[in-house]
Amino acid sequence: MIRQSLLEILGEVWPTILISSVIAISMRLVYLIKNKQKFILYKELLALTFIIYVLCLFYVVTFGDVSWSNSNFIPFKEMLRYNFGSNLFIKNVLGNIIMFVPYGFFVSYYLNLKKPKSAFFLVLLVSFAIETTQLLIGRVFDIDDIILNVLGGMIGYLIYKIICGLKDHLPAVLKNPIVYNIIIVLCSILMAMYMFNLIKLGV
Repeated sequence: MIRQSLLEILGEVWPTILISSVIAISMRLVYLIKNKQKFILYKELLALTFIIYVLCLFYVVTFGDVSWSNSNFIPFKEMLRYNFGSNLFIKNVLGNIIMFVPYGFFVSYYLNLKKPKSAFFLVLLVSFAIETTQLLIGRVFDIDDIILNVLGGMIGYLIYKIICGLKDHLPAVLKNPIVYNIIIVLCSILMAMYMFNLIKLGV
């Protein structure tokens, strides 16, 4: 179910991702050269990943999977309707959690958040803005989506804190940007291979 959703999203947004990536990369390279700043691969790839994530998030919350149900303002009402492990549970419960894990991580990374309440507020603000916007464009407002989004965002924050904790205990040689570059490149290659197989298999 999640793989199929990823395939559908990629099929719809890849032109936007391609054009936006070319614009972002070219402008960023010119900026670095013009201002004589150092190019750090892993930081640039993380920034590009964040841009792509935001584009995919925008598509999901504004165009994808239009719901014809009524708005829900009662906490846990909708999520408790689904049988655990069913397709609807995976799509509507796990999907809403997973969708905001990257946001929680990226906002914590870029703002160097120390306290969970800061991440909580930022994730809550964005999720509430999304649900309100959906209501205004003829879709539905679901308080359960906000709860699940916030849970996902806080998981992202926790992942960020765990990585920071591990980083503090690494030997100096492993804190070199070159090591980070190698790791991020390997992760990017694995992700690209996964996406390619996803599209090739069509599942």
